Amino acid sequence: QVQLVESGGGLVQAGGSLRLSCAASGRIFSSYAMGWFRQAPGKEREFVAAISWTGSATDYVDSVKGRFTISRDNAKNTVYLQMNSVKPEDTAVYFCAAWVARYYSASILPAYWGQGTQVTVSS
Repeated sequence: QVQLVESGGGLVQAGGSLRLSCAASGRIFSSYAMGWFRQAPGKEREFVAAISWTGSATDYVDSVKGRFTISRDNAKNTVYLQMNSVKPEDTAVYFCAAWVARYYSASILPAYWGQGTQVTVSS
């Protein structure tokens, strides 16, 4: 069983930065691909970013490429999402997720989810 707890959300002005963290329990965290999803009001949950078990491979939705960076520290059982140059359309609840696999796959849903953290970008 893996438990995921997000933190770091809040209110930020457009153009600013925010860093989300996701702390994972369980000794096998380092064996799992991790990722971030988001859900805006009235919209479906969407993929944002993913990182492989060693951090050697990453993937992003086109709308955040060049602005967001996903990273992980396996010694701390933590994955991060650095959000730069944020826009009002980035406003959403952000969810941390874990795949029971070493690499992310768009065709497989994550097995574990966090409770989410709210990010609000003001214009």
